[in-house]
Amino acid sequence: MANTGNSLDQHTFNKLSRLYIIALSTIAISVIVSQVLVRKLLSDQESDSRVVNIAGRQRMLSQKLTKDIVSLSSETNIDKRFALKNTLKQTLDLWVLSHNALQKGSDSLGLPEKNSSKVTAMFRNINGSFKIIQDASNSIINVIENSPTYAIKDLHSYITEVRENENDFLLMMDDIVNQYDQEAKEKVNWLEQLELLLMTVTILLLLAEFLFIFWPAAKTVKNILSDLLTAERKAKKMAFDADVLSEAKEKSVKELRALSHAMDETLLFARISPSGRVLHMGNKFSRLFKFGYSKNIQFSEVISLKETDQENIDNIITKYKKIGWQGEIKATVKPDKIIWLEMAMIPFNPTQEKSELLIIASDITKRKEGQIEIERLTQKSFEERMSQQKIISSKIIESQEKEQNRIAKDVHDGLGQMLTGLKYNLESIDINNIDKTAVKIEELKGLTADIIKGVRTATFNLTPPELTDYGIVPAITKLTQELSRLTGKQIVFFNKTDFKIRLDSLIEINIYRITQEAINNAIKYAESTHIIVSLSHSEKILSIVIDDNGKGFDPSKIKRIKTGDGGMGMTFMKERISYINGRFFITSELGQGTRVTLNIPLP
Repeated sequence: MANTGNSLDQHTFNKLSRLYIIALSTIAISVIVSQVLVRKLLSDQESDSRVVNIAGRQRMLSQKLTKDIVSLSSETNIDKRFALKNTLKQTLDLWVLSHNALQKGSDSLGLPEKNSSKVTAMFRNINGSFKIIQDASNSIINVIENSPTYAIKDLHSYITEVRENENDFLLMMDDIVNQYDQEAKEKVNWLEQLELLLMTVTILLLLAEFLFIFWPAAKTVKNILSDLLTAERKAKKMAFDADVLSEAKEKSVKELRALSHAMDETLLFARISPSGRVLHMGNKFSRLFKFGYSKNIQFSEVISLKETDQENIDNIITKYKKIGWQGEIKATVKPDKIIWLEMAMIPFNPTQEKSELLIIASDITKRKEGQIEIERLTQKSFEERMSQQKIISSKIIESQEKEQNRIAKDVHDGLGQMLTGLKYNLESIDINNIDKTAVKIEELKGLTADIIKGVRTATFNLTPPELTDYGIVPAITKLTQELSRLTGKQIVFFNKTDFKIRLDSLIEINIYRITQEAINNAIKYAESTHIIVSLSHSEKILSIVIDDNGKGFDPSKIKRIKTGDGGMGMTFMKERISYINGRFFITSELGQGTRVTLNIPLP
């Protein structure tokens, strides 16, 4: 686990984050630069195409000028002369505008301001012929505008100048167009080379990032996963070892709960006030601590002679008097003999105005001494292994604590109250009234039978061997059969899809405990006579449904209950189903029974 810790520290994550940011930033910058260059060149290409088009149009316009001028020399109709003159003027204006725009640029025509030095020199050569044609054309237009009835001889000299310079203009304009076209092709070739270069650079960047960033990161992640799998195998082994070490404790608990005929000799109970004052102490407690009843004596003073232990007990009572508590405490009996008690403190209200605390304890001194001896012999190796599996151990302890709380709740809800009732009935017997005494005895026989049945039920609620040996289906089958026999209710189990798959032991025990809790709730609180447990599964989901025909309840009210009847069991079920990543649904209506649905993901 040390290697895994080093691999997963903050420094490693920061380093990987920086490398990924550098890699992605480099790719982003190269893409942005490529786009900027390509878009600029494409924009230049767009202006180059306009330049070539307009330059080519100049050749056409010069030819049209010559054609219009020749047409004027032969036209005798004055109206047509003016029409030709207007056409000539429009052509000339466009020709002059385009010629100047090609040299100096024009926003309206989309032409750049600068030409290459070679094109500039070519325009200097062509400007002479251009100027002559322009002046001759303007002179022809002026002659027509000033003298509509002009003679052909008036235009002869201008026409001659146009004809003599037209050919030179066309030849030089062809050279300019070809030069524009050549320069455009050179830009296209350069763009292709630039794209190839940028693609090569990008490929090299990706290759470098793969070799120096992504591949090392992948190897690091692979090593981390390998370490985690190794840690998982060690964790399972440690969990197994922990189960072996706690086997003695589990065995002792089962034996104590199974001895129903010796309950009075093994069960220590008392009633105290919320302030810790003793209200009543059972015979077993009294004999063990040599207690003679005295008013206003604190419970902590009875079971311990040491001030530190007394303060600890008083603090537990003060802190947990409203919610209950379960755990181990150290006690002292006269003369200064230390014993260990496993004690549950459960709040209950004998009347609406009065609240008390029910203390139920058992002597676990021998077991504790054995546990201390085992811990002493195995402390070094055990602590070394358990330190590596702190999280798993905490889950095991948490599960054990919850199970003990559930057992304490069963004792409180069933045995504790029935024992209290038994005591009150015994105290109320008047031996002078034989008839009433006989009736009371018959009632006490029935109550005693209920207590024995409750003890057997609580004993069966411990983990059955079928769960460990055969899996969840045989365990639930045994559970429904035994509870049906013990309670006299019709409890039936259906395995609809013939499910036989073995699951992880922690998943199976949690499924079993949730199902057990749901059935027990239906037996104790719902007043149901028929309970049906059905199991089905698909490729990914195992579903268990518990239906009863009991009195039902309002689920919205149960959600607001933190302690007391129903609330504690509901909380346990939700915590267990959450621990195995499952989902828990409960549907109920008053008088319509209750349905509990469990959905557990299959591996």
